[in-house]
Amino acid sequence: MSSHSLKSNAQVEVDETSFTSFSVDFSKEDIEQSEAIFHHEKSLSEGLSARLIGMISLVGIFGTGLFLSSGGTLATAGPVGMILSYILVGIVVAANQVCAMEVACLMPVTGSNIRHVEHFVDKALGFALGYVNLYSAIIPSELAATSVVMTYWTDLNPAIFISIFGVVLVGINIYKIRWYGEIEFVFGFLKVLLILGLIIVGLVIDLGGAPNNERLGFRYWIHPGPFAEKYGTGSKGRFLAFWKCVSSTVYSFGGVQSIALLAGETKNPRSSIFRASKRILFRVIFLYWLAVFILSLIVPYNDKAIASSNGNASGSAWVIAVQRSGIRVLPHIINAIVLTSALSASSLGIMQASRSLFGLASNGQAPKIFLKVNRHGLPWVGVVFGCVFLPLAYLSISSGSAQVFDWFQNITSSYLLINWIIFAVDHIALHRALKAQGFSRKDLPHTIRGGQYAGPFSLFFSVLFLLTGGFGVFTKGNWKFANFFSSYFIIPLFLGLYVFGKFFWKTKYIKPSEVQLKALFYDVENRPEPPAKKLKGWEYITLLWG
Repeated sequence: MSSHSLKSNAQVEVDETSFTSFSVDFSKEDIEQSEAIFHHEKSLSEGLSARLIGMISLVGIFGTGLFLSSGGTLATAGPVGMILSYILVGIVVAANQVCAMEVACLMPVTGSNIRHVEHFVDKALGFALGYVNLYSAIIPSELAATSVVMTYWTDLNPAIFISIFGVVLVGINIYKIRWYGEIEFVFGFLKVLLILGLIIVGLVIDLGGAPNNERLGFRYWIHPGPFAEKYGTGSKGRFLAFWKCVSSTVYSFGGVQSIALLAGETKNPRSSIFRASKRILFRVIFLYWLAVFILSLIVPYNDKAIASSNGNASGSAWVIAVQRSGIRVLPHIINAIVLTSALSASSLGIMQASRSLFGLASNGQAPKIFLKVNRHGLPWVGVVFGCVFLPLAYLSISSGSAQVFDWFQNITSSYLLINWIIFAVDHIALHRALKAQGFSRKDLPHTIRGGQYAGPFSLFFSVLFLLTGGFGVFTKGNWKFANFFSSYFIIPLFLGLYVFGKFFWKTKYIKPSEVQLKALFYDVENRPEPPAKKLKGWEYITLLWG
């Protein structure tokens, strides 16, 4: 135990985790600090169950990137290069989710890492992160993607569909969090069905069971080959092609941090976040990696249809593979579910904008009006603010949907990496505070075995991905200011906001010994939750959607 003699009333081992309840003598100051930390959460509705928060996490992982941009990744890196990029980023995502989970289970507040970094590191960092999150959340990349998907069926002006789906998004987000969660559950379940269906259909196509009766096997791994070359030839060209795909792969995993963002609106947030986070690794391995592997077998990387995609859904590698196999109806079904995928991801952006504003307003870094909730406990002012920027999606009409989608993808990827970096920094700061104050990992509500290494690992790779994500613009003949701006603008924006916050509030770095840990442990004790249930037998299949 710790040197603070935290007396354990109950400790239940759950798989690779622990849940601990403490009997501790807390000071009046500890209790007041705890009340101040969690005060604003009381106005929110705890409308999300473990079932809903788990599906929202799945919606966050499986955006349109897997369906629309995976073909471009294949064309750039080749089949093996694409698989390796998804494996690498998937491992970093899993490690980062461990960071987010362990911190959020100790401090489950709406606004997640915005509030966390203010508590463990520096208030100015929370200010900078909050407004970077806001800047990125209001970029309607997924709403623009809906118009991309619709071009598969019609040549009507994309503005029509942007307008229609914009109204739908307002309706999804403006009522109450339970309504939002149930709709996201349906969208997420459809995604699971689609991905499982694509895996099965892709396997059938590869083995010669499609109407064209053509057996592919590993043909495309042999010719045109396992790796593509870009920015050079030989080993250098193959490596640079693989590394170029990291940015688009990061985009494909967008939204994973949404689990912690909604902590204050979740019933039994600690056990629910823990349960949902554990499932992410399983979904990444079983669904994402398997789907990408199957895709690598059924479409050659030098196929002109994916190498020079015009930005619409007809250029999706999945649609191309299914069409060429002679299956006529399935492409329409794929695109219909991809459309719901884009809608759910766009809805997630509005949610992130409103909760980021709530987190900022909780500490006086945004107008207090963003703390206002409706009778259902929903921060409606922030939702309205997020919806105001939906018309930015009309930019895809004038600039071309393919180009704008690429810009939005770069912006989203860099924003995600900033968040991953802060999640890792929070986790490292938490462990330093535990050590400085005589606590240990055993004192945390929920942990994953080996989780102490997740912070340094994900921090290293997230920083590396961020700094090299747009390296292609620096190679000969590939300079485009728009691509450079969309890839790197977020770095000076974040640093500028941090410096501004540092001077404006005259904040200081919080020493590990000064972090208010006992206030957080008081909340753990004061709001006890049941331990996470251990799955048995066929219950493991619920890892896909539960």
